[in-house]
Amino acid sequence: MTMNTANKWAAGIADTYALGVVAEAVGLGIPVVALPFWSTALDTHPATQRSLEVLRGTGIRVLYGDSEWRPHAPGTGDEQLLMYPWHLAMNAAEAGTNKSERNTNVFRRG
Repeated sequence: MTMNTANKWAAGIADTYALGVVAEAVGLGIPVVALPFWSTALDTHPATQRSLEVLRGTGIRVLYGDSEWRPHAPGTGDEQLLMYPWHLAMNAAEAGTNKSERNTNVFRRG
């Protein structure tokens, strides 16, 4: 998730198919995991932190913090791609799916 995606999503802007899908998933009670990717320069923008709070407040599992994902130095994004922690998102999604299977209020397609 880029900073742009986080800010749009938190503001309720679903102007792309991907944003529409995740926005609707939250409304349907489907567990959603977001794994950010932006620099420390973008991370200091007040909108970024507000957006993370809004997303978390809607139940989205945002993998952002000391034991999860941390922003990288500006200009080093390409170097970070090889170390991007996809496993964190996969593990969190699996854990969320296991919880939702026990929740009878979660919408699931047959």
